Amino acid sequence: MAGARDSSVPILRFLVCFLFFFFTASTIFYLEWWNVWKLREPPTPMVPLPPSSWTVNTKGRLGNQMGQYATLYALAKLNGKRAVISPQMQKTLGRIFRITLPVLPHREALQTPWLSYLLEDRMKEEYRHIPWKYVFFHGFPCSWTFYHHLRDEILREFSLHAEVREEAQAFLHRVRKGRGHGITFVGVHVRRGDYVRTMPKKWKGVVADGHYLEQALGWFRARYPNAVFVVTSDGTAWCRRNIDTSKGDVVFATRWTWRSAEKDMALLTQCNHTVMTIGTFGFWAAYMAGGHTVYLANYTLPNSKYLEVFKPEAAFLPEWVGIPADLSPLFRDQP
Repeated sequence: MAGARDSSVPILRFLVCFLFFFFTASTIFYLEWWNVWKLREPPTPMVPLPPSSWTVNTKGRLGNQMGQYATLYALAKLNGKRAVISPQMQKTLGRIFRITLPVLPHREALQTPWLSYLLEDRMKEEYRHIPWKYVFFHGFPCSWTFYHHLRDEILREFSLHAEVREEAQAFLHRVRKGRGHGITFVGVHVRRGDYVRTMPKKWKGVVADGHYLEQALGWFRARYPNAVFVVTSDGTAWCRRNIDTSKGDVVFATRWTWRSAEKDMALLTQCNHTVMTIGTFGFWAAYMAGGHTVYLANYTLPNSKYLEVFKPEAAFLPEWVGIPADLSPLFRDQP
């Protein structure tokens, strides 16, 4: 019995060696075969940097981003460059407008050697000859001087999606019922919100008051006997207390279904004319609506630092009608 056990040892060693050799050889063969097969596949392409692409920061709300988009569009076209926007800007503007600029994915944006370029809020001669291939514009430009020569193209970029436009028109159709023919709609945007605090405390300025709105609405009443004023605001309660509704020609858009900034913008752009107060939202509502525009003028003190970044002559179109603000509250609040 002991001899039988001894004779089995070489056989076991042979089997162990054979199995080790077999698995080693098959593993090497498999790896070599896998590498050859992988070489037959096309390699995963590296994402190339977009040629001569410019983009712009995505900051602020709807009005700010409209200004950034339009300025980027115009400057890139002027300099023969490709304009791209961030996914965030596409999300904000694409919900309401049929914008066409391509979106630069986040991964590509990180790989691009951007040159940071701060824009002033007006067109300058140097912006016509920017030599760099990859430019990242910064700032809050909202000046017609950048893009007014491309007005038709900008308005096409900011054309409303059909369902958004139809919903706004349906609202105006309900307002029109029972008022006869020849109605002229005047969109009124009253900006309040954080401006109520920041304008007097930070910028030595004021927001629109009831007297300004009375004058602005009166300007249109004198010219359009059948005018109807559609009021949108981020301070509707204040508007109800300070806008004269006794003539029956003022409608508050408070029952605007699922009211939002996007829907308010759509509604204002479907009106014939505009009364605006301050802010980029009102500017774009007026610019897109066309027609006549009345705006709040001279609403800061001459020494306000606000005027270092905001250029009134480059913000309001020359044909728009400015009504000076009442600055007396600023003097009353002086210690």
